[in-house]
Amino acid sequence: MAENPRSALWFPLFDELADPLAVARLAAEAEEAGWDGFFVWDRLTWPAPVERIADPWISLAAAATATESLRLGPMVTPVARRRPAKLARETASLDRLSGGRLTLGVGLGGDLYGAELARTGEQVDDRVRAEMLDEALGVLTSAWSGRPVRHRGPHYVIDDLTFLPTPVQPRVPIWAAGYAGRRGPLRRAATLDGFFPVELRHPDQLAEIGETIHALRPDPTAPYDLAVPLPPGTDPTAYAAAGATWCLTEFDPDAMTLDHIRGVLQDGPALPAAQEVTS
Repeated sequence: MAENPRSALWFPLFDELADPLAVARLAAEAEEAGWDGFFVWDRLTWPAPVERIADPWISLAAAATATESLRLGPMVTPVARRRPAKLARETASLDRLSGGRLTLGVGLGGDLYGAELARTGEQVDDRVRAEMLDEALGVLTSAWSGRPVRHRGPHYVIDDLTFLPTPVQPRVPIWAAGYAGRRGPLRRAATLDGFFPVELRHPDQLAEIGETIHALRPDPTAPYDLAVPLPPGTDPTAYAAAGATWCLTEFDPDAMTLDHIRGVLQDGPALPAAQEVTS
């Protein structure tokens, strides 16, 4: 027997959800309805008909002040278009504000929807962004330690800075996003705390991912998260049996409304975490 995965909402901060006050109210309702997590997109732009987009960090701060138990975070933030020193401050501040409830989702980002990298002068080469992501993650974990950071790499320089206060958590959990069939993201994820698969097609594929990451982990016995995005109404039982520890209910950005999200929210999680499933 295995414990059911925890359940979260996952949505873009577009149009009706571009108001941090609306996000805070939604987070409070989600907590009351029994959800375990509350995750938001980190985007600068999106194709029409989307017009309004909110900042994820301000919105998550609002959600943190309106809740007490929800785990929350960006899912995912494209680290290569953020300065790691600033991200270190933002993550530590949000973790303290939330009382140690931040999970940091990270990924490469891309220009498939809205060309936000090209249109803001950011790095568009996938391999370079992967290098920047890995280097920035090293800076982040050093900064969270509270010890002086002395880093001089190909992309970033931190010259003897100490980042205080530190997060509440000894280590903020980091989930790496990546396409399910690619080996590189799995290798990166194996060094972190969780994996968030993109374009996952079947529970068997999740089981294969789990086996691959398990074999790559320095300590295969350490806790590890497999977070699965699923459309509303999907039965998560098979994914739970395949190793999912989190199921994130996702919403189509082109069809999403506040009323729709609220309706799914009020129905509550498909599998309450207190129950068990057969594995």
